[in-house]
Amino acid sequence: MHDSLETIGRSLLHHGTFNDRAYLMKLHEEDSEEIVRRLDLLVTSRGYSKIFAKIPSWAKERFVAGGYAEEACIPGFYPGGADVCFMGKYFTDSRAREQEPQLINEVLHAARTTAVVSTPGLLPADFAVRTASEDDGEEMAKVYREVFASYPFPIHDPAFLRAAMKEATLFFGVWQGNTIAALSSAEMDSGSASAEMTDFATLPAFRGNGFALRLLREMEEAVKGRGIRSLFTIARACSFGMNITFARNGYRYGGTLTNNTNISGRLESMNVWYKYL
Repeated sequence: MHDSLETIGRSLLHHGTFNDRAYLMKLHEEDSEEIVRRLDLLVTSRGYSKIFAKIPSWAKERFVAGGYAEEACIPGFYPGGADVCFMGKYFTDSRAREQEPQLINEVLHAARTTAVVSTPGLLPADFAVRTASEDDGEEMAKVYREVFASYPFPIHDPAFLRAAMKEATLFFGVWQGNTIAALSSAEMDSGSASAEMTDFATLPAFRGNGFALRLLREMEEAVKGRGIRSLFTIARACSFGMNITFARNGYRYGGTLTNNTNISGRLESMNVWYKYL
């Protein structure tokens, strides 16, 4: 069972036992006076061990006063110039304690010392990149089920993928004939003029071909003409491949979210990377 999307006032919240957290995805200004108190009430009543909040910098002081600490930041994220802050509040010592600090530091070092690539390599002759459609939903879900033992959102479900496509998410894939080799998505938000570059998955048989970098470039080109100015990702902090992929494409490191997300069968820390168009 995946977590639920709900609203508190006019703010968007994702919460449940699957990720053992409440995630404030979008804060509405009208809710800013009461949101910290209401999140505390929700989390203590449900017994979750973390609150994760993505908020504009004008609300940061209120969250800090409520026991939150900034874990990551993207400067100038919003069209008006405000930063976006990723705030964390922990309710158990074990959730707050990083499990693999050395590995995360090694991944960051490898990513930060990699060279930016101006042009990705050519695709093999029998492969092609295209936008995915609702008709691809069943096969896409099969790929996600094979790559991820668990995921914070139900991308294993074709109905979820089709619903996302009908809203503001573009899915891209690398195909070999009728076979999907790799997938990704750009989840656009017109209010913040941003897109989250996410849902990267490459089947084991096709890894090592640079498909993630190719998909990232394709998505950037696709969102340029749609009023998007800020790009970001929340990538698995222990993944050399994904962190290096974003660094190679000119993204900057914004911070690490500790024990944040249920992915591939366990809670993992996540790194924030960002870039401006």
